[in-house]
Amino acid sequence: MEWSDEGIVVAARPHGETAAVVELLTRHHGRHSGLVHGGRSRAMRPILQVGNHVTATWRARTTDQLGMFRLEAGTAYSASAFADPLALAALAAMTDLVRLLPERDPHANLFEITHFVLGYLDDRDVWPALYVRWELALLDELGFGLDLTSCAATGTHDNLIYVSPKSGRAVSEEAGAPYADRLLRLPPFLRRGDHRKTELSDVRDGLLLSGHFLAARAFRPDGRDLPEPRVRLLQRFEKVL
Repeated sequence: MEWSDEGIVVAARPHGETAAVVELLTRHHGRHSGLVHGGRSRAMRPILQVGNHVTATWRARTTDQLGMFRLEAGTAYSASAFADPLALAALAAMTDLVRLLPERDPHANLFEITHFVLGYLDDRDVWPALYVRWELALLDELGFGLDLTSCAATGTHDNLIYVSPKSGRAVSEEAGAPYADRLLRLPPFLRRGDHRKTELSDVRDGLLLSGHFLAARAFRPDGRDLPEPRVRLLQRFEKVL
């Protein structure tokens, strides 16, 4: 068995004295692992930093084996995050959350979005809002997508400023007013046709929104909490507000 694909490094752990087991999010083969001989070498360590883009060839005798990766360096997105602790926290959260996807289950759309977001990690005016959209895309890929297009109560498409924490549907300002303290805020950058400048407080609200549904639909049913990297990301945003 053999295939070649693009990938983003999700994790790399030592194996034996010189090798590493590397986990990638690939475009056409989903979240996939393989053994990299020499993965702990000085030459390979920079390539295997989480978030980096690589070209991968995977080989194995049968499909159920771990197999071996041959990797070639692509874009070192991890380097873009090192100068910004907030971007580094987002990278850690992203590569942790992507492991919610079933192994070897293709998610080409999420790969494209991931690749796109990583390309902006050196621009804090852009990537935070993109990151929230990435989490919403992940929820959609997992089958837990939100409906932010119309009001759950009235059907209107206008003045949507809340989200129901139960249904995941948008709620208009008028319909939600009596229950405002029980609803999640829908930040402007997620509202259709709203082009105002995105503030970090809006991103914080977006993280609270996506984090609520990640916890409620992807983690708590299995008795788990949001992973620590995702918790730290929200904490960092709250510190810079």
